[in-house]
Amino acid sequence: MIRREGARLVLSGAVTLANVAALQAEGTRHLQEGVKVVDLGEVNEMDSSLVALLLAWLREARGRNAELAFANPPQSLRTIAKLYGVEPLLPFTH
Repeated sequence: MIRREGARLVLSGAVTLANVAALQAEGTRHLQEGVKVVDLGEVNEMDSSLVALLLAWLREARGRNAELAFANPPQSLRTIAKLYGVEPLLPFTH
């Protein structure tokens, strides 16, 4: 689920292959409206599709020369990103 709080997008619940396409489309709309931070602190289930989602949103933001950061990443996300070698590409904040 996605919730907007000003320039912050809060992603919550599960992010899996089953729902990632819908989340990408909805999140991209918010990015185009000026979201600067995606808060991941409420994500309680994930698979590697979350990494793909964040990279897609980052590509979207950078394509428009916009800044984007990912706050409160779950440890499991950091582990997967490190395993795939993409952790340095993802602008994580706490």
